[in-house]
Amino acid sequence: QVQLVESGGGLVQPGGSLRLSCAASGFTFSVYDMSWYRQAPGKEREMVAWISSGGTHTTYTDPVKGRFTVSRDNAKNTMYLQMNSLEPEDTARYYCKFRRLTGDYWGQGTQVTVSS
Repeated sequence: QVQLVESGGGLVQPGGSLRLSCAASGFTFSVYDMSWYRQAPGKEREMVAWISSGGTHTTYTDPVKGRFTVSRDNAKNTMYLQMNSLEPEDTARYYCKFRRLTGDYWGQGTQVTVSS
């Protein structure tokens, strides 16, 4: 069955970096666009970054432009989110997601906490 498993979250000081991973299985990863979302306590879930199936096109929400980089390795069925210059406002649970005809598929998320 479809599985998305995020990892790489943790506690980091402001200005620090983290690299999130999303390991995919149960579907043909290389043909689907993928996205990273995040949800902070009391806030709606928002899209952070999107990457095309081949990895050649990306988009970002404005607050993370220039600090976050999304990438993917289709040979490893894995998507990444490199997060630099982290700010307390980046504190949230981060999820990977893809969409196909049968609906949206989400991972369980990984917690990122930015605090001194």
